[in-house]
Amino acid sequence: MPRTWRILTGCLALTACSQFSSLKPPPDPVYDVRSAVVVSGPGIAPALLTATNDRINAAIAATTHNTTLPSVVLTVHVVQVEKAQGFQHDRNTAKINIDATSVDTGSVIAVASLETTTFSPDTSIVDDLMAEDIAARIRSTFALKTPPLGS
Repeated sequence: MPRTWRILTGCLALTACSQFSSLKPPPDPVYDVRSAVVVSGPGIAPALLTATNDRINAAIAATTHNTTLPSVVLTVHVVQVEKAQGFQHDRNTAKINIDATSVDTGSVIAVASLETTTFSPDTSIVDDLMAEDIAARIRSTFALKTPPLGS
């Protein structure tokens, strides 16, 4: 019986290692993002919009620009924000639509939508947590660099 367990453990270890070989590097950027603006309808906290805008533009500033890619400007529209959801009132969600507008032609050449969920029992930091989560998703989607701390 102990030999069977050793063989089973060895098979599981080999299976786990094979998962790492299938990881691909992140895709190259498709657009050269030059600027972003964050907008919303009524009822969305200005602190959330400002914090999100600052984080996205800091990521754009930290990213080296490639002139061979189409230059775009992002319009980030915060469609819906719901705070203090769930049994413990600690779940917060946001729905975001993003338009990438060509700098050359002025037409929208790409769109993206995303939803974020953060958890925090402390209501004083919810806007900052949501802003960072939204900015992180946009950094990932548009291959932007994470800015250094303090910027």
